Amino acid sequence: MTFSRNILTVLALLFFISFCAKAQDERTSLDTDEAPIETNQKETIDDRINAFMEPVTSAVGRVVFFSIAIDEEIEVARYDKPSERFKMVVDEGKGPVIHLGEDKETLKGLPFYIEQEADGDLSVTYKISTQEESREVKITDVKAGQPFSLEDFPGATVEVDASREMFANGERYRVRYQNVEIPFVLIWLIFGAVFFTVFFRFVNIRGFKHAVDVVRGKFDDPNHAGEVSHFQALTAALSGTVGIGNIAGVAVAVSVGGPGATFWMIVAGLIGMSSKFVECTLGVKYRRKNEDGSVSGGPMYYLSKGLSKRGFGGLGKVLAVLFAVACIGGSLGGGNMVQINQATEQLIQVTGGAESFLADRGWIFGVIMAIVVGVIIIGGIKSIAKVTDKIVPFMVGIYVLAALIVILMNIGEVPTAFGRILDGAFNAEAMYGGMIGVLIQGFRRAAFSNEAGIGSASIAHSAARTDEPISEGLVSLLEPLIDTVVICTMTALVIVISDYGDFSSTEVFVNQRAGDLDAISLTSSSFANTISWFPTILSVAVILFALSTMISWSYYGLKAWTYLFGENKRTTNVYKAIFCIFVVIGSAISAQQVFDFGDAMIFAMCFPNVLGLYFLAPEVLADLRDYFRRVRSGEIKRYS
Repeated sequence: MTFSRNILTVLALLFFISFCAKAQDERTSLDTDEAPIETNQKETIDDRINAFMEPVTSAVGRVVFFSIAIDEEIEVARYDKPSERFKMVVDEGKGPVIHLGEDKETLKGLPFYIEQEADGDLSVTYKISTQEESREVKITDVKAGQPFSLEDFPGATVEVDASREMFANGERYRVRYQNVEIPFVLIWLIFGAVFFTVFFRFVNIRGFKHAVDVVRGKFDDPNHAGEVSHFQALTAALSGTVGIGNIAGVAVAVSVGGPGATFWMIVAGLIGMSSKFVECTLGVKYRRKNEDGSVSGGPMYYLSKGLSKRGFGGLGKVLAVLFAVACIGGSLGGGNMVQINQATEQLIQVTGGAESFLADRGWIFGVIMAIVVGVIIIGGIKSIAKVTDKIVPFMVGIYVLAALIVILMNIGEVPTAFGRILDGAFNAEAMYGGMIGVLIQGFRRAAFSNEAGIGSASIAHSAARTDEPISEGLVSLLEPLIDTVVICTMTALVIVISDYGDFSSTEVFVNQRAGDLDAISLTSSSFANTISWFPTILSVAVILFALSTMISWSYYGLKAWTYLFGENKRTTNVYKAIFCIFVVIGSAISAQQVFDFGDAMIFAMCFPNVLGLYFLAPEVLADLRDYFRRVRSGEIKRYS
């Protein structure tokens, strides 16, 4: 079967899964985070795109973000009229206390709504929705402090411990008994990082100094094959990971995980260095040299060639195709549309918000960015590297400098901030889910930020000008250090030192859980507390971050595309045209389902990639030992 048939088979399977998922019986709520309010608003194009993509995104998300229950909680949320959403109640005494009977498992996942009737008693409403029927059930004459049963769930009792004052102003509450879950993809990435750290004898620490020397060009041989220098490969890969996540993503982690999430971000970044080492070493080792002098590498090649060499050729080809399909989807979604959409929104905000000339005309900015991206990516990895080796140091330098200014101007608060971070890592408040909840948030943000184990960076590093795969693997382990340990930690420190800027810790927690948190605004206001004019600079940084991420992901997607459809000018130009069109589309729409699908595809890449790395790790360890032996003996020369 050809690669073209393989990709069509995979896509057909995804649509089949989504169809089955949509057809199955589901018990749903009156709504998720929004109140059940009828509207007569006209359906927008975003609504239509979301409706079309929902079954596909849901199916892919269920597989990629399959979660394991580690605890349980009773979530109480109050209806907020201005936002028309339910927002979590986190302050004791601000909402009703709910007690569930012994058979509470039957209620898991079912939201029910509590409000006060005219006679002062309470009413409870819930909805049963299956393929055969959909009906709303309302229980009246409920007395506070007295247990009652839900007729569809015999044996399960509920007791509402609440005062009348809670409902005096027409307050309405949503109650949901649910699991506290950890996504399996996070376990997969973190377990892999720990395994590779131990297996390679803490290469993330003992290889650090040598990695810096290689980046500085001390071992560069001008006669080695490749297209770009070690430094250019590093900046090209960094530009794919240093992006909106370092600004907005960290704000989300500190919002829902508290200051303690910062500590676990650092830990995850340090062990993620080992995952980057092994995948980027293999990217160079199994790269393909093309007739025009260019190279093609990445998981597609080391999965197919490397596993074939070890007697698993069939498995290797399947994993390579799965990775390539996910990489293309991720490049167009998370690596493109999500980036341009966030940059467009930020630009609109700083140019007047609703009064901005770009309001409802985001496509204008999209066209401009598409032209810029198109001009850059036409020249391939050499052109991309020439841009990233200037943009990345500049934008990282500006951002880190601003963070240092904030830290130095509030130097007296630094010990307190670190105290909150360390204390929050091990003694987190119940609001944040305790130590386990904080650990999950920190590890989640680190894994989703530096992409260690995803395999994308190995595509950029495979173009490095070297005949020593291990040397490039060592260079790559600097990425998580810069991305997570330095930049993400700087962002978190600024937020903690400023005490969440114009917000409170409770406010950002509630807003994030309700889906109302503008994460970039949180980071912006935290900086603005010390540097009043920084929001304007941050807007420029967001645009540069988005641009650098897009051009790097265009290269990742292109290499996956040509792996499936052939490496020639026609297929290359088709992909580049599609990528630029998606830049415009991403700036013009806000179809969350499309963005979620793109993110899911990025993290789907880690499953075939990490699985293959386990098979190939022994040969990388042998190469590592041989490499350091030759460095010590002088066989590998220093050129400066």
